[in-house]
Amino acid sequence: MPSDALVLGFDTSAAHCAAALVSGNRVLAQAQEDMARGQAERLMPLLEQVLAEGGAQWSDLSGIGVGIGPGNFTGIRISVAAARGLSLGLGVPALGVSVFEARAHGLPRPLYVVEDARRGMVYVQEFGVIAKAPLLLDLSDIGFAIDAPLVGTAAEMAADRLGLPILFPAAPVAVAIAQIAASRLGTPHPRPAPLYLRAPDAAPSNDPGPVMLS
Repeated sequence: MPSDALVLGFDTSAAHCAAALVSGNRVLAQAQEDMARGQAERLMPLLEQVLAEGGAQWSDLSGIGVGIGPGNFTGIRISVAAARGLSLGLGVPALGVSVFEARAHGLPRPLYVVEDARRGMVYVQEFGVIAKAPLLLDLSDIGFAIDAPLVGTAAEMAADRLGLPILFPAAPVAVAIAQIAASRLGTPHPRPAPLYLRAPDAAPSNDPGPVMLS
C-alpha cells in the first residue's frame, strides 16, 4: 500500500463526532464537534466536510478507520455501521481501532490507558512490548499492578490515587484512528466490530441510523 494512501478516520464512541483525513504522516483535515446526541445525523455531513477541506473525494480513499470503543453503545454502533457501509460502497477496507490504541498511539511504552467507564469504574489496558487484554475495573482496585505512566480520560483521577505521571495523547482521537488504520492497510484484518466491555445501561436509542452511500 502506498505510504501516501488517503485514509479517513472517525469516531462517535464518546460525546463527540470526530473525523480526520490523513495521507502518510500528513493530517490533511480534521474536525471534532462535542455532542451528547445527534451523531447519527451529523456524522456523514462531517465526513463530507473533512474530505472537502482535505481536497479529496470519496473515490480517492484507500481505507477507512473507525473507533470501535469502548464507550457509548449507540455511538459505537453508529460509527461501525457507517464504516461497514462505506467499505462496501467504496470497495476499500475498513479497519477498527480501539480507544485504547488511539490514546496510546505515538507515546513511549510502557503505559496504561485509563478511560472513564462511569459509576466508579474504569477501562484499563496496559501497553508494553505487547498490548494486554483490556479490563473493566472498579477505580478502588486500579492500583493492583499499575506502575507506569497513565493516559486517558480517567488518567488524572487514577494518578491521584497512584502517584504516577500523566501523559497526554500525541494526536486527537480521529487523527490517531486514521493513522493507525493507515499503518495496517494491506494486512489481514477482521471486519470492524464494537468493543464492548460492559452490558448496556439502557435500551437502544431511537436515533435514526447513518445515511449510507448508494
